[in-house]
Amino acid sequence: MSLLLPSRTAASRVLYSARTMPVANAGGGLAAAAARRGFSATGARGSKLGRTPLSVPPGVEISVGERWVKKDLTSYVVNWRKTVTVQGPLGTIKYDIPDFVTVDIDDVERKAVLSVEDSSIKQQREMWGTTWAYINRHITGVSEGHTAVLRLVGIGYRAAVADTGPHPPTYPGQKFLTMKLGYTHTVDLGVPEGVTASTPNPTRILLEGINREEVMSFAGKIREWRKPEPYKGKGVFINDETIKLKQKKIK
Repeated sequence: MSLLLPSRTAASRVLYSARTMPVANAGGGLAAAAARRGFSATGARGSKLGRTPLSVPPGVEISVGERWVKKDLTSYVVNWRKTVTVQGPLGTIKYDIPDFVTVDIDDVERKAVLSVEDSSIKQQREMWGTTWAYINRHITGVSEGHTAVLRLVGIGYRAAVADTGPHPPTYPGQKFLTMKLGYTHTVDLGVPEGVTASTPNPTRILLEGINREEVMSFAGKIREWRKPEPYKGKGVFINDETIKLKQKKIK
């Protein structure tokens, strides 16, 4: 009898799952069941981050351009876009936002409020907070700037900024970052346009710019040449990056 218990239990589970399984009917029972939210009885709420007003500091101006169509080479879907221009003491940044995102600018209180057409749509809720984060980052960039500090940890690791490099410059006045990272050759990287590189000391690299995405992207390219390793703790570290050291295997 004990040998038949597992089979009976398994059969009862199959029968129970078959009884509780939703059956599609003419009214679209499966579609209705999929559309319901099983774990919450409340409705979809808007983005908490997107509803927060953006503070515009003095000297920074935000403007929204006219609608334009973004061509998609993979489909025939018409994608409408708007260009937000953020201008400040350090420069100007342009950022394209979806058409369903609205930016209301209050010049008296120096605030900008974002909203979407339909907060019940998932894509609009996602882009609501994302657009808020990008515009807030651009406001900080044109008013204060973004920085990244890279630490070269290793014996003989050095860095310097030169006016010329082994490759022709891609734009007038381009600087080149020359590094010694333990290879038999030096690593030479051209500083991208919009980013300023300096070396306060031979083992520190300071990157500055108004676009945080460009600054951190160039910092990541530098780090790719010598990633931090967990046994001796050597490598290129970005900002407050740390690594947990591992114990050496003793045979």
